[in-house]
Amino acid sequence: MVRTRFAPSPNGPLHLGHAYAAVVAHDLAREQGGSFLLRIEDIDGERSRIEFVEEFILDLKWLGLAWDGEAVFQSARLDCYIKAGERLKAMGLLYPCHCTRAEIAAAANEAGPDGPVYPGTCRHRAVDPIGAAWRLDVAQAMEIAGPLEWVDALAGPQRASPQIFGDVVLLRKDLPASYHLAATLDDAADGITLVTRGMDLFPASHVHRLLQALLGLPVPVWHHHGLLIEADGRKLAKRRGSPSLADLRRAGADGRAIADTLRAHRFPAGISLSQVLHDAA
Repeated sequence: MVRTRFAPSPNGPLHLGHAYAAVVAHDLAREQGGSFLLRIEDIDGERSRIEFVEEFILDLKWLGLAWDGEAVFQSARLDCYIKAGERLKAMGLLYPCHCTRAEIAAAANEAGPDGPVYPGTCRHRAVDPIGAAWRLDVAQAMEIAGPLEWVDALAGPQRASPQIFGDVVLLRKDLPASYHLAATLDDAADGITLVTRGMDLFPASHVHRLLQALLGLPVPVWHHHGLLIEADGRKLAKRRGSPSLADLRRAGADGRAIADTLRAHRFPAGISLSQVLHDAA
């Protein structure tokens, strides 16, 4: 049975890009008689606020979306992240690092999906683990895991290439786990069989496939859909003040009409925000 999820972080209001992601996940599950879950990724310290969670629930209901069961909170799974980190340390695959972003940028020789690729500065030197981030030795991990493949429902079979990120951080200095580790463990714990998310996160799936192999987790199918874009071609973002669902809802916009408009544009590479708002009016 297909099982999908929508997993927002309560560090700001949802915008239409989130609505599109939620509609895609919801509809793919419902079309196949499957389950759609709501997961709140709330481990981002003081930035996570319960009032945003309450708004998320109102927003999703306004869009006409319903999920199965109670919402799941990442903050209830901290022990799971710690145990996975300890397991990877015991395998000799994690090493501590105190390098700053500026130091990495100055030393990096190539760029990856998230910016400058970490050059492995701390990989083979003694580093105080207190207050350090812990990085995955990707080359060593790939030697253990061997060649790996994964499947995207739209793009087809893929060969896992996590080395494009360099040695990614799995245990952060300021949070219990990185997105890579937490999302991978959460999807396994929630029994997600179809991981839906935007094309901007396509590269992350290479890392997640490696983590699944190392930790003995089930392998889902991925579905990377298109993104809503601003007039300048950039994707919608909370930090740039993209129109929030809460503001549209309070202004009397028809949430179900917006959801139906998003359905009509499902899966293209780039969807114009202005076009969606025009068509839903």
